Amino acid sequence: MRIISLNLNGIRSAYNKGLLEWLGKQDTDILCVQELKAQAEDMTPDMLAPLGYHGHFHYAEKKGYSGVGIYSKNKPDKVIVGLGIPEFDAEGRYIEAQFGQLSVVSLYLPSGSSGEERQAVKFKFLEAFMPHMVALMESGRDVIVCGDWNIAHTEKDLKNWKGNKKNSGFLPEERAWLTELFDRVGFVDVFRFLHPELEAYTWWSNRGQAWAKDVGWRIDYQIATPGMAAKALSTGIYKEQRFSDHAPLLVDYAE
Repeated sequence: MRIISLNLNGIRSAYNKGLLEWLGKQDTDILCVQELKAQAEDMTPDMLAPLGYHGHFHYAEKKGYSGVGIYSKNKPDKVIVGLGIPEFDAEGRYIEAQFGQLSVVSLYLPSGSSGEERQAVKFKFLEAFMPHMVALMESGRDVIVCGDWNIAHTEKDLKNWKGNKKNSGFLPEERAWLTELFDRVGFVDVFRFLHPELEAYTWWSNRGQAWAKDVGWRIDYQIATPGMAAKALSTGIYKEQRFSDHAPLLVDYAE
């Protein structure tokens, strides 16, 4: 079972860069996308149900902003749109699709990089989201939360970590939140589970030739319950083509 996570930085832009053609070659079972930057009326038939996939979406109220979606070969048994927290649901940040015992989530965690106000929103989201993650763990279901978490967990996950200690995405409080999610709650960072030491990135700034020099951040994750993580066979970050300032994160799981 192949699951891919990708922050699109705009679905229309990603489609113009060949995303649909690439998807057709991937034989993926589930594609989780973030940052649609589109509303329902902007979505073409190809964007709603590409190549026969079932598409489900959580759009932001603000035009051209945020939004998440899940594409799946099989029709989900149930789809949960939003967290039930109006402040965050207005921004289109969470969608969960259930297939039997498996829950797959597409998540777009807020960024705090634009300033103190948005960083405060990010901390508020983290505080509200931890109990939800605990509930997912305690549900007894197999869970995979895919998405742009906007946090680099360790020094291995950020090329220029020394220069970013006081910047959003690598703040001690954010990193401690992820550590708690892994160490106390019990979720597993699937990429790090398979590659304990590998320094590889999923996002590159558009400034200063970051892509060419591979000065990146690993902020896109598939985070799974232990039983599901144990089924992970291989993972990769696809960099041959660029559809976005993020790269697709692929994980193959045993059925």
